[in-house]
Parts: sequence; structure tokens; C-alpha cells
Amino acid sequence: MENNEFNSEDRPKPLRTLARLNNTGEYYGQHESEPPQRRRKKSEPRKGVKRKKSRAYAESKIPDRRSRKKKKSKNSESQNRGFENKGLKIIKSENQESETEVTTKSGRIGNKAIQISAVLSTLVIVVLMILNMPICLDKENGGNISLVTFFKNMQPAAMEGKLDKNNINLNVNPDAVDEDFNDGLDLPQLIEGQYSILFLGFDEEEFNTDVMWVVQFDIGHGGLNILQIPRDTCLPDYTASVTRKFNSIYSMGDPTIMPPIQRTVNAVQENFGIPIDAYVTTACFDIVDIVNIIGGIPMHVENEIIYEADKIIPEGDIVLTGEQAEWFVRFRREWIQGDIGRMQNQRKFMAAAMQKLFSIVENEGRLKLYSYIKEIYDKGLLYTDLSIGDLGKIADFASTINMDEVQVNMVPGEDAKFYAADGNIYDVYSVHKEATIELLNKYYRPYQKDMTEEDTSIVELITEYQYELYDDTGATLDDIEDATEPMRDPSKKPWWKED
Repeated sequence: MENNEFNSEDRPKPLRTLARLNNTGEYYGQHESEPPQRRRKKSEPRKGVKRKKSRAYAESKIPDRRSRKKKKSKNSESQNRGFENKGLKIIKSENQESETEVTTKSGRIGNKAIQISAVLSTLVIVVLMILNMPICLDKENGGNISLVTFFKNMQPAAMEGKLDKNNINLNVNPDAVDEDFNDGLDLPQLIEGQYSILFLGFDEEEFNTDVMWVVQFDIGHGGLNILQIPRDTCLPDYTASVTRKFNSIYSMGDPTIMPPIQRTVNAVQENFGIPIDAYVTTACFDIVDIVNIIGGIPMHVENEIIYEADKIIPEGDIVLTGEQAEWFVRFRREWIQGDIGRMQNQRKFMAAAMQKLFSIVENEGRLKLYSYIKEIYDKGLLYTDLSIGDLGKIADFASTINMDEVQVNMVPGEDAKFYAADGNIYDVYSVHKEATIELLNKYYRPYQKDMTEEDTSIVELITEYQYELYDDTGATLDDIEDATEPMRDPSKKPWWKED
């Protein structure tokens, strides 16, 4: 496709080259906050000794007060004066000793505080030195790394396993970026400038992947592109399921390919030409806890949604709870377009979730956002091969993107009938190859050469299209936020629902 409008020569180059290092030699990404300062364990502040007046010093004032009283006789006055003078001399001596003793004790306490502070400071310095010494073996890249880097790169949530990133045809376009270009985010990327995550949402049985998004961060241009793959997309060569639907590839794909997540990743890369850097998977019931952790999702619901008789989302401006969020993204019964209608509704949830991300950063701060991510991560509500450090970097970058810089597209195609080997006919989604290639070249290959028909494994069930309604479904989250809900089928309204 050398002369089409999607030729790579017409693409804008990245806005800028972002520096990885500051003047001190420490890394700061353009789109991530500065790393927090390490807190030293401070010694307890030295307590000042509040000097109290001694009893002897207080009593020394008594003669003065008595001397102001009327004297009864010269003899008694003389005797008293003599007694007072002697007593005063003795009292002053005792008072001086008392002050000397207090000063000595104060000095001892101060010396001990200084000694303790010095010991603690030394320990802190030693610990920091150990944490930053390259004493851990880096199994993936070779060499040694520090304990700090080791813990930052840990992937305790990678329960799906690790992806095989070898033998991927990246087909990088050298004319798209400068030779020394780097995007400023220290991520383990297949292609500098972009980072693509495959997001899968499982059904209740955790068997089929009913939500499939490719979330691509175009770091060089400061944008985000999301590709929705219909669950009924027919890929005959990738699954043993009789329906040949995309959502069955994870569980029923080639059994020789392990882990199962790799089967879905391969299907995305080989059909849509998008190199996958990482994955995130979750189950529909995990959405409940995730949404509750962040305090709900504010959004406008155009019309009442009846997921089940006792599971109803009211219309109007509401804050979706975790349960209501699950009902919202799974609801499909009344949509005329069925699963396509559900995907359109999920876009509205996506836009509302993005706004929630912005509000957390603005009203609660980035540290609070990171604490939410860590809590979701630690509770195992999602599986991912992203480290907690990489999650933070990506979330930080996402919080800098405007709603009109987030583009959402769906794989072009149309509804079709698939005549299966078991003699039954199944409703599936047939991909429109040419329109899909044009879409991919325009949005999802910013630093790669243009894709051709020879570069994809897409199989079209229908070559004489009945309609092209879904060939251009692109919209920004800014547009989606104000969009109306999908069309409803009046005949599928619950019979007991009053008009």
C-alpha cells in the first residue's frame, strides 16, 4: 500500500526526544513523577532538660520575705539576722551543688543522644549502600542488579506466566523516528516509543475471554489508542472450538503453546500486527472489588438498566458501585446489536474510568493513585507480567493524556454465519481485511512499516460485504463521554417492567 493515505512518510514524527537522565545521573521519565525521597530513620529528638528550682533555692527566699515583716525587738532581730546569714550561706552552697549536678546530668544525656544518633545514621547509610549494591543476579538480562532494582522489577502477579518475545516480526520503520530516539520511559519495550498491553476479561467460569482490548500507549506522540476485538471474531486456524471464536483461543487454542496467554498473544500479533509488550487479565467478578477500592465510578446512565430483576442500575448521574459496574459492562440482552452493543456501552464505562483516574490525581494526588494500584496488585485482583514499578510509570503517563488524545476503534467486520463441523450454524463476526489493515496502519503501527495483506493471517468468511457499518467506529473518549447509549430492542424489555 505504497500510495495510500496511511503511508508512513506522512506520519508525524514523535514530538520530542525525552531525556532519561538528569544532571545528577538519576533517571526521571518525562511522564512520571520523581521517585520519592528515601526516609531515614531519625533518632528521637534530643529532649531539653527543663531546670526546676530546687527546694533549697526556694527556701533561701524565705528569709527575705521574713525580713520584710515587723521586728518585735532588736535582740530578736539581731539573732534572726545572724541565723539568716548563716543559713543563707549554707543554702547557697547546696544550691550551687544542685545546679552543678543538673548540668552534669544534662551533658550526659546530650552525649548519649549524639552517640545514638551517630549509630543510627551509620546504620541507615550502611543499609542504603547494601540496597544499592549490585549483588543480585539479573536472570533475564544478565549481570548484577541492586536489591532496590530487584524488588522494583519483581512480578508477583504474573500468574499467567511469561511471554515469549522472541521471533516477533517487528518490521520497524527507520524513517519514523531518529536513530537515537528514546521516549523517556524506562520500560522493557519491543519498539521504542510505544508500549502495547493486551487486556483480557474472563467470564464467570474463567474459561472464555469475553473482553479483549489492545491498549497501546503511543509515548512518542503523547497519545493512547485502544483496539476492541469482538469476542465472536472468527479465526478458524487458532482454536479447536467448534465455533472458531476468538474468545475460545485462550482455553482451546494450540495445546503445545504454553502458557495459555501466549496463544491469545500470538493470535493478536499474527492477525493484527501489534507487538504485545505485556498482558493484564481479570475476571468479571474482580471488577467489583477494583471499583470499590477506588471509590466507585461517577457516570451518567441515560436509561435504567435491568441486568436481572433484583440487579437494577437507575438512570441519571450516579456513582457506580463495584456490583453496578459489573452489571453495566456485562449487560447485552436489550441491545439490538447484541455483543457489539455491549462493546459500545463498555466504551462509555472506559471514558468514565479515565475521568476517575484524572480526578484521583487532581484531588487525592499521585501517591494515592499508586496506593490504589498497589492494593489492587497485592490483592491479586488482576494478573499481569508488569512489575509494580512499570505499572506506576504507565499510570503516571496515562494521567497526563487528555480525553481527546485517547482513540478507541473496533476491528472492522460484520455479522456472519459459520457452518461448523458439528453440522450446526453459529453466529460469528467476520473481519473485513482491507479496512482492518488500513485502520492498523493509521493508528497502531506508528513506528513500524505499513502492513500488507501478506503480513496478516486474517481469514474473511464473507468477501461480498453485506454492510460496512463497523468499518469506521473510531471515536475519542471525549466524544464517547457525551454519546448516547446503543439502540435497544423493545421486544426484549422485561415483561414485568411497566411503561
